[in-house]
Parts: sequence; C-alpha cells; structure tokens
Amino acid sequence: MLNHLPKEVKISVTRSISAAFEKYMESIQWDEQKYEMDKFLTYWREYAEKHASWFRQLDDAVKRDPRFHEELADKINEVIGKILREPPSEQDIKTLNELIGRQGLTDINYTCKMEAKYYIRRLTEQECLPHDKNRKY
Repeated sequence: MLNHLPKEVKISVTRSISAAFEKYMESIQWDEQKYEMDKFLTYWREYAEKHASWFRQLDDAVKRDPRFHEELADKINEVIGKILREPPSEQDIKTLNELIGRQGLTDINYTCKMEAKYYIRRLTEQECLPHDKNRKY
C-alpha cells in the first residue's frame, strides 16, 4: 500500500518520520536509555496528524488498513536505522571537538550525524552561559 502512494507522498512520509525522530530524540536529550519505541510512535503519530500534509491526503480507509500500518512500521524502522547508521561528517566531528575542548567537557558521546548536530546546537547555545564542568549533556 505504501509503495503504491505517489512518490511525493512517500518522500513526505520519510521526512515526517525523520523530523519526528529528531524532535523526539531532542526531547529525551539523545539519552538512549530513555528511548521507548511506543512513546516515539505516539509522538510520530501526533506529529504526522498535526504537521504532515501527506496524512491529510490519505483516504481514511487506507489509514485504518492493518497492512498500511505494517508497512509504516517497516518504513519507520528503515528510516531510523538509516539515521543511526549515518556517520557524522568530518566537519561535524571537527566542530564538536572544538566545542568540547573549549568547554572542557569529556562525557559527550555521539554515534550518528543527527546526534552530532544535536550536540553542536546544544554546545553552541551553552557557550554563552556560565560553565559548569559537572553538568551532563
């Protein structure tokens, strides 16, 4: 069912999964121990219903079809897997190392590009605040 949707809709589905995953992971500060698939799925569903034009374009019968939900679950797993396998760029690593060095931090671990971008944003914002070497990011 998902594969029979127009190309633009399939692209929009993928983007909504990626955007919701990024926002969800930011909300739990990229703490893998706080990650819960059920909570992410609820977050994604709310995100799609409120912000994704593709969701409004789908027929209600398609939205209720269990096969569609199975295909969506597979797509969600595929997109998340791809996100988690995408390594940070050399520039991301360089920027993070500079930020970490300037702030005297040692406990920042990141494994993918999206997580690296999250820490770049957080640490860049933190540069304007007083430093506390005991805080955890």
